Amino acid sequence: MEVLKVSSKSNPNSVAGALAGVIREHGSAEIQAVGAGAINQAIKAIAIARGFVSPSGIDLVCVPAFADIIIDGEERTAIKLIIQPR
Repeated sequence: MEVLKVSSKSNPNSVAGALAGVIREHGSAEIQAVGAGAINQAIKAIAIARGFVSPSGIDLVCVPAFADIIIDGEERTAIKLIIQPR
């Protein structure tokens, strides 16, 4: 599954375009985000991506989960958002 990493500085429109492309190509995607700002940008991107793919009959759903990741040698807890068509 393709993993998109989102930060608080990510542009939601750019992430949405990437997400829509991954969904069309692979059928599902995963977004990883650490922190409230990053989660905010990720959720906005998912909402925008739903608008991008809905004309072609795809309805996206998002399943949140926790993930332990390593950043700069330090273990952090991230939120992973699994996005799939319904």
